[in-house]
Amino acid sequence: MKFYSAITKHRRTILFLSDFLLWNLSYYMAYGINKYNFALSGDISVFLWGLLIENVCFTATFVLFRLYNKLWRYADIEDFFYAGIASLTANLIFMLITMSIGLWNSSFNLGSRVYVTFALMSAFFVMMFRIVYRLNKILERRNLAQKAKKRLMIIGAGEGAVSVLSELSKTPGNEYIPVCIVDDNKEKLHRRISGVEIVGTTYEIPEICAENGIEVILFTISQISVTDKKRILDACTKTHLEVKIIPNIYNLMTSGVPITSSIRQVEVDDLLGREPVVFDTEKYGKYIIGQTVLVTGGGGSIGSELCRQIARLKPKHLIILDIYENNAYEIQQELIRKHGTDLSFEVQIASVRDRKKLEHIFRTKHIDVVFHAAAHKHVPLMETNPEEAVKNNVFGTLKLAETADKFHVKNFVQISTDKAVNPTSVMGASKRICEMIIQMMGRRSKTNFVAVRFGNVLGSNGSVIPLFKEQIRTGGPVTVTHPDIIRYFMTIPEAVSLVLTAGSLAKGGEIFILDMGEPVKIRVLAENLIRLSGFKPYEDIKIEYTGLRPGEKLFEELLLNEEGITKTDNKKIYIGKPIEFSNELFLGYLKNLYYAANNNNKTHVEEIIAEIVPTYHHEINGTESLPEDIDETTDE
Repeated sequence: MKFYSAITKHRRTILFLSDFLLWNLSYYMAYGINKYNFALSGDISVFLWGLLIENVCFTATFVLFRLYNKLWRYADIEDFFYAGIASLTANLIFMLITMSIGLWNSSFNLGSRVYVTFALMSAFFVMMFRIVYRLNKILERRNLAQKAKKRLMIIGAGEGAVSVLSELSKTPGNEYIPVCIVDDNKEKLHRRISGVEIVGTTYEIPEICAENGIEVILFTISQISVTDKKRILDACTKTHLEVKIIPNIYNLMTSGVPITSSIRQVEVDDLLGREPVVFDTEKYGKYIIGQTVLVTGGGGSIGSELCRQIARLKPKHLIILDIYENNAYEIQQELIRKHGTDLSFEVQIASVRDRKKLEHIFRTKHIDVVFHAAAHKHVPLMETNPEEAVKNNVFGTLKLAETADKFHVKNFVQISTDKAVNPTSVMGASKRICEMIIQMMGRRSKTNFVAVRFGNVLGSNGSVIPLFKEQIRTGGPVTVTHPDIIRYFMTIPEAVSLVLTAGSLAKGGEIFILDMGEPVKIRVLAENLIRLSGFKPYEDIKIEYTGLRPGEKLFEELLLNEEGITKTDNKKIYIGKPIEFSNELFLGYLKNLYYAANNNNKTHVEEIIAEIVPTYHHEINGTESLPEDIDETTDE
């Protein structure tokens, strides 16, 4: 190791000494060949003077040509040609000097054949030395690659594959050895890219992986339909190998970021198999452009994405409201980095339960549009803290809605959930009450109050995906509540795009229902995540079934039995038929619920929830009763 370090440290000196020996060897051989006298007898002085002049000429020329400033381990054909030109230039200078001396002193005569032979030999030796050095480094890197832990198969024989192979060849310490490529263009079959053969199509992935001992699969195709992408990735899951992906090869190539640094694990949303939902700014975004917009829960997973997409719509002013300052700070810094002074926005640290603070914000900021994403969302936690679900979700929503009505907000969009349909949890029931509040406010207010109902969101704070990934990373087991549990899934940007779209369709009191695509079995999702991480489910990583948690359902629904749906002009959004109820009776229930929650009486809270939401199926826990002395203090 010390010897290698010393060589590396004195690389220029060693390279110069090697050139020095090659020049002198070339000169000696050219002189001896053309004088028929390798013993140099009789004209040693002429030889030595020529040798001295030759060394001065070559040293000066090679230094001026900066040949010792190059990293020859990465040299290409132009660099080798450049070295040959430097050698011929040195020869030309040597010839001019020695011929001038010969005119002055006739005894000093090397002969034309010496010049020609010396020029050809020196240029050849100098170039060949560098070529051999370069080839040796390539072989060293290949030998290192042979010792790498993972044999790599590349999917796609396009620009992505070319860029990846180029980077891998120039990175001695990489952990992959490219073994083969697959591509569905049959004209490319059995051709090679950087020495790696295109051996078959994506339909043969499992067989090719088995035949070639593949350990990692890299997906490099950027221009591909969602259907084909899902088909290929589904084939990859059958191999039980680690699968990685390059998100957008063209963006990476233009950004100057190393391709290999952007390789990531395949995510579950890569497997959704449907075209992503994109927000039509021109058609649906006009109600936000130039308006003052408030996002509650703006630091959360849904709220922060709302802020990102709203920021691109050029609002007059964006207000991010959140009680948790860390999340709020993160989205604040992100928006500053992305938009700088082009975006007018601020962060308000506040609770939606604080009516006085809300009224101050609405009075001073003149808000036009509200997106209400703030809520307690974790089902098991709310089962043991039902009063907190009520305080935050129900009465936070009521106070915010009443404040929006009081200050004549134009649009109010409530983020709801499929757990509000036939709820079996306190959290779901509290969100159903929020929907009822929106319907009630929609009947009596000039503000367009709407709720948007959707299912699980991939990557959100309440999503199971981050938990699965962490469990896989630590070697398992992966915990699934039930082998038959089914959920709808959508990416965060998709869900937010549809929320923004629904806001533009609002006329007041609607419950918008998002098309969540096909439901997914959580067991299958967990198995695919394990496979895509390079492990075998139930063998390398165990899956344990823990049983349904308190308040959890096997199947989530998007519609109540009493509801029907009406189409909108957006094929991904429907309107649920409102269920009629008495505003007066509802407000009476809310008053009782308020007292029970603020007295932290869990049993009475659940009893009243069951009266408000007839479809709520829940086993009431606890033995607490409503105290005679009701504490009527507020949380303001």
